Amino acid sequence: MEDIIKQKISADHLFYVSLKYTKTCDVIMNLIIRWRKMIEDSIEKILKKAKKKKMISSIPTSPIGKIEAVKKLFKKDKNFVETVEIYEFFRKIDHLKKERIGEFRKNVTLKVFYQGKEININMEKLKEYNEKVEKFISSVKQFLLL
Repeated sequence: MEDIIKQKISADHLFYVSLKYTKTCDVIMNLIIRWRKMIEDSIEKILKKAKKKKMISSIPTSPIGKIEAVKKLFKKDKNFVETVEIYEFFRKIDHLKKERIGEFRKNVTLKVFYQGKEININMEKLKEYNEKVEKFISSVKQFLLL
């Protein structure tokens, strides 16, 4: 849990400080990568704990298998499942077509093309993601401390 908290602190700094002053798409990408790593580590720890508690028989080796296993474990927690779906998007973001709009300005936006849709990642979208990640981390904390 300590690693996850350190990554969260780093992500919070990127979100609340770096992005406020630099307003670049590179900072947005770094923030998304930090969140991705944090969620990835959380999924690993959840699966290890679930195996220890005999909630699952084995830990899947593929990333998609891990995602599906975690979704099954937390199917009742809507925010948790939504965050894992956001994580699936974050996993692919490096390879997606992106456009930078309004860098160094108040309304900096990273336009990403994902599954035939155009996703505008701006400050509002990042705030939405941040809320979901916050709730996700608290759910992870509760699960790991059981």
